[in-house]
Amino acid sequence: MAGLIDLLNSDLGKQIISGVSEKAGTSEGETSSVLSSVLPSLVGGMMNNASTPEGQSGLLGALLGGKHDGSILDNLSGFLGGDDHSDGANILGHVLGGNQESIQNQVSENTGVSSDKIAMIMKIAAPILMGYLAKQAQGSGLNNSGTTANGGGLTDILGGLLGGGQAQQQAPATSSMGGSILTSILDQDGDGQLGLGDAVAAATKKGGLGGLFGSLFGKK
Repeated sequence: MAGLIDLLNSDLGKQIISGVSEKAGTSEGETSSVLSSVLPSLVGGMMNNASTPEGQSGLLGALLGGKHDGSILDNLSGFLGGDDHSDGANILGHVLGGNQESIQNQVSENTGVSSDKIAMIMKIAAPILMGYLAKQAQGSGLNNSGTTANGGGLTDILGGLLGGGQAQQQAPATSSMGGSILTSILDQDGDGQLGLGDAVAAATKKGGLGGLFGSLFGKK
Protein backbone atom coordinates (compact mmCIF):
# COMPACT_ATOMS: atom_id res chain seq x y z
CA MET A 1 0.00 0.00 0.00
CA ALA A 2 1.34 3.39 -0.97
CA GLY A 3 1.93 5.77 1.94
CA LEU A 4 2.46 9.49 2.26
CA ILE A 5 6.17 9.21 1.48
CA ASP A 6 5.30 7.41 -1.75
CA LEU A 7 2.68 10.02 -2.59
CA LEU A 8 5.00 13.00 -2.13
CA ASN A 9 7.76 11.28 -4.12
CA SER A 10 5.46 10.42 -7.03
CA ASP A 11 4.64 12.42 -10.15
CA LEU A 12 1.27 13.14 -8.53
CA GLY A 13 3.09 14.48 -5.48
CA LYS A 14 5.21 16.77 -7.63
CA GLN A 15 2.05 18.10 -9.27
CA ILE A 16 0.47 18.69 -5.85
CA ILE A 17 3.55 20.48 -4.51
CA SER A 18 3.85 22.66 -7.59
CA GLY A 19 0.15 23.58 -7.64
CA VAL A 20 -0.07 24.24 -3.90
CA SER A 21 3.10 26.36 -4.02
CA GLU A 22 1.58 28.58 -6.68
CA LYS A 23 -1.64 29.09 -4.74
CA ALA A 24 -0.02 29.61 -1.32
CA GLY A 25 2.86 31.77 -2.53
CA THR A 26 5.52 29.46 -1.10
CA SER A 27 8.53 27.79 -2.66
CA GLU A 28 8.29 24.11 -3.56
CA GLY A 29 10.80 23.32 -0.83
CA GLU A 30 8.69 25.13 1.76
CA THR A 31 5.52 23.48 0.51
CA SER A 32 6.97 19.99 0.66
CA SER A 33 8.22 20.61 4.20
CA VAL A 34 4.79 21.82 5.31
CA LEU A 35 2.97 18.95 3.61
CA SER A 36 5.31 16.40 5.17
CA SER A 37 4.22 17.70 8.57
CA VAL A 38 0.53 18.45 8.14
CA LEU A 39 -0.47 15.34 6.16
CA PRO A 40 0.49 12.92 8.97
CA SER A 41 -1.35 15.19 11.41
CA LEU A 42 -4.48 14.96 9.27
CA VAL A 43 -4.19 11.19 9.04
CA GLY A 44 -3.80 11.07 12.82
CA GLY A 45 -6.97 13.10 13.16
CA MET A 46 -8.80 10.70 10.87
CA MET A 47 -7.56 7.75 12.92
CA ASN A 48 -8.84 9.47 16.03
CA ASN A 49 -12.25 10.02 14.42
CA ALA A 50 -12.40 6.45 13.11
CA SER A 51 -11.93 5.11 16.64
CA THR A 52 -15.65 5.69 17.30
CA PRO A 53 -18.51 3.98 15.40
CA GLU A 54 -20.01 7.33 14.44
CA GLY A 55 -16.72 8.71 13.22
CA GLN A 56 -15.88 5.60 11.22
CA SER A 57 -19.34 5.56 9.64
CA GLY A 58 -19.00 9.17 8.55
CA LEU A 59 -15.54 8.64 7.07
CA LEU A 60 -16.62 5.48 5.27
CA GLY A 61 -19.60 7.31 3.78
CA ALA A 62 -17.36 10.06 2.43
CA LEU A 63 -14.83 7.64 0.94
CA LEU A 64 -17.18 5.07 -0.57
CA GLY A 65 -19.28 7.00 -3.03
CA GLY A 66 -19.63 10.24 -1.13
CA LYS A 67 -18.26 13.67 -1.99
CA HIS A 68 -14.70 12.55 -1.30
CA ASP A 69 -14.64 9.41 -3.43
CA GLY A 70 -11.30 10.06 -5.10
CA SER A 71 -12.62 11.78 -8.20
CA ILE A 72 -10.69 14.93 -7.27
CA LEU A 73 -7.53 13.17 -8.45
CA ASP A 74 -9.04 12.70 -11.92
CA ASN A 75 -9.03 16.48 -12.43
CA LEU A 76 -6.40 17.66 -9.98
CA SER A 77 -5.24 20.52 -12.19
CA GLY A 78 -8.79 21.88 -12.23
CA PHE A 79 -9.02 21.72 -8.44
CA LEU A 80 -5.61 23.34 -7.94
CA GLY A 81 -6.59 26.11 -10.33
CA GLY A 82 -9.74 26.95 -8.38
CA ASP A 83 -10.21 29.46 -5.58
CA ASP A 84 -12.93 27.83 -3.47
CA HIS A 85 -11.29 26.23 -0.45
CA SER A 86 -14.40 25.97 1.73
CA ASP A 87 -14.43 22.20 1.40
CA GLY A 88 -10.90 21.98 2.76
CA ALA A 89 -11.81 24.27 5.64
CA ASN A 90 -14.76 22.03 6.50
CA ILE A 91 -12.57 18.91 6.45
CA LEU A 92 -9.99 20.54 8.71
CA GLY A 93 -12.66 21.59 11.16
CA HIS A 94 -14.10 18.10 11.29
CA VAL A 95 -10.79 16.23 11.48
CA LEU A 96 -8.71 18.56 13.66
CA GLY A 97 -11.30 20.56 15.56
CA GLY A 98 -9.71 22.92 18.05
CA ASN A 99 -6.24 21.52 17.37
CA GLN A 100 -5.91 23.20 13.98
CA GLU A 101 -4.36 26.45 15.16
CA SER A 102 -1.93 24.62 17.43
CA ILE A 103 -0.78 22.45 14.53
CA GLN A 104 -0.34 25.48 12.28
CA ASN A 105 1.79 27.22 14.90
CA GLN A 106 3.92 24.13 15.54
CA VAL A 107 4.52 23.55 11.84
CA SER A 108 5.29 27.25 11.35
CA GLU A 109 7.90 27.12 14.11
CA ASN A 110 9.47 24.01 12.60
CA THR A 111 9.47 25.07 8.93
CA GLY A 112 9.77 28.85 9.10
CA VAL A 113 6.66 29.23 6.91
CA SER A 114 4.09 31.73 8.18
CA SER A 115 0.98 30.36 9.87
CA ASP A 116 -1.39 31.98 7.36
CA LYS A 117 0.36 30.29 4.44
CA ILE A 118 0.29 26.97 6.31
CA ALA A 119 -3.46 27.44 6.80
CA MET A 120 -3.88 27.91 3.04
CA ILE A 121 -1.76 24.83 2.27
CA MET A 122 -3.82 22.76 4.70
CA LYS A 123 -7.11 23.86 3.13
CA ILE A 124 -5.87 22.82 -0.32
CA ALA A 125 -4.27 19.59 0.87
CA ALA A 126 -7.18 18.25 2.91
CA PRO A 127 -9.53 17.37 -0.01
CA ILE A 128 -6.59 15.92 -1.96
CA LEU A 129 -5.68 13.68 0.98
CA MET A 130 -9.30 12.54 1.25
CA GLY A 131 -9.27 11.67 -2.45
CA TYR A 132 -6.01 9.78 -2.12
CA LEU A 133 -7.34 7.88 0.88
CA ALA A 134 -10.47 7.01 -1.08
CA LYS A 135 -8.39 5.51 -3.88
CA GLN A 136 -6.43 3.47 -1.33
CA ALA A 137 -9.65 2.32 0.34
CA GLN A 138 -11.22 1.28 -2.94
CA GLY A 139 -8.07 -0.54 -3.99
CA SER A 140 -8.12 -2.47 -0.72
CA GLY A 141 -11.72 -3.53 -1.23
CA LEU A 142 -12.94 -1.58 1.79
CA ASN A 143 -16.66 -2.06 2.33
CA ASN A 144 -19.34 -0.21 4.27
CA SER A 145 -18.67 -2.31 7.36
CA GLY A 146 -15.12 -0.94 7.51
CA THR A 147 -13.27 -4.14 6.58
CA THR A 148 -11.05 -4.83 3.58
CA ALA A 149 -10.72 -7.79 1.25
CA ASN A 150 -7.73 -9.13 3.21
CA GLY A 151 -9.41 -8.84 6.58
CA GLY A 152 -7.93 -5.49 7.57
CA GLY A 153 -9.85 -2.35 8.39
CA LEU A 154 -10.07 1.38 7.90
CA THR A 155 -7.49 2.07 10.62
CA ASP A 156 -5.05 -0.29 8.87
CA ILE A 157 -5.40 1.74 5.68
CA LEU A 158 -4.82 4.97 7.60
CA GLY A 159 -1.83 3.40 9.33
CA GLY A 160 -0.51 2.35 5.95
CA LEU A 161 -0.48 5.98 4.87
CA LEU A 162 1.77 6.79 7.82
CA GLY A 163 3.98 3.84 6.96
CA GLY A 164 4.32 3.38 3.24
CA GLY A 165 7.40 2.10 1.43
CA GLN A 166 9.71 -0.06 3.51
CA ALA A 167 7.97 0.85 6.75
CA GLN A 168 4.72 -0.60 5.47
CA GLN A 169 6.47 -3.83 4.50
CA GLN A 170 7.59 -4.14 8.11
CA ALA A 171 4.08 -3.43 9.39
CA PRO A 172 1.63 -5.01 6.90
CA ALA A 173 -2.01 -4.00 6.83
CA THR A 174 -3.05 -7.41 8.09
CA SER A 175 -1.23 -6.91 11.39
CA SER A 176 -2.48 -4.96 14.37
CA MET A 177 -1.17 -1.41 14.43
CA GLY A 178 -0.86 -1.79 18.19
CA GLY A 179 1.97 -4.27 17.80
CA SER A 180 3.80 -2.81 14.84
CA ILE A 181 7.21 -1.17 14.68
CA LEU A 182 5.50 1.91 13.28
CA THR A 183 3.38 2.24 16.41
CA SER A 184 6.42 2.09 18.67
CA ILE A 185 7.99 4.91 16.68
CA LEU A 186 4.92 7.13 16.46
CA ASP A 187 3.29 6.39 19.83
CA GLN A 188 4.55 9.62 21.35
CA ASP A 189 2.34 9.45 24.46
CA GLY A 190 3.05 5.79 25.25
CA ASP A 191 -0.55 4.61 25.29
CA GLY A 192 0.00 1.85 22.72
CA GLN A 193 -2.24 3.50 20.15
CA LEU A 194 -1.79 5.98 17.35
CA GLY A 195 -3.90 9.10 17.49
CA LEU A 196 -3.98 12.79 16.65
CA GLY A 197 -1.64 13.75 19.47
CA ASP A 198 0.94 11.18 18.39
CA ALA A 199 0.82 12.24 14.75
CA VAL A 200 1.14 15.91 15.65
CA ALA A 201 4.05 15.26 17.98
CA ALA A 202 5.91 13.08 15.49
CA ALA A 203 5.18 15.27 12.50
CA THR A 204 6.01 18.64 13.98
CA LYS A 205 9.02 18.00 16.20
CA LYS A 206 12.46 18.32 14.68
CA GLY A 207 13.83 14.94 13.69
CA GLY A 208 10.38 13.36 13.83
CA LEU A 209 8.20 12.12 11.01
CA GLY A 210 8.13 15.58 9.48
CA GLY A 211 11.91 15.64 9.55
CA LEU A 212 12.00 12.26 7.87
CA PHE A 213 9.73 13.42 5.08
CA GLY A 214 11.39 16.81 4.84
CA SER A 215 14.79 15.22 4.30
CA LEU A 216 13.48 13.78 1.04
CA PHE A 217 13.13 17.27 -0.43
CA GLY A 218 15.86 19.85 -0.85
CA LYS A 219 15.04 23.39 0.21
CA LYS A 220 14.69 25.58 -2.83
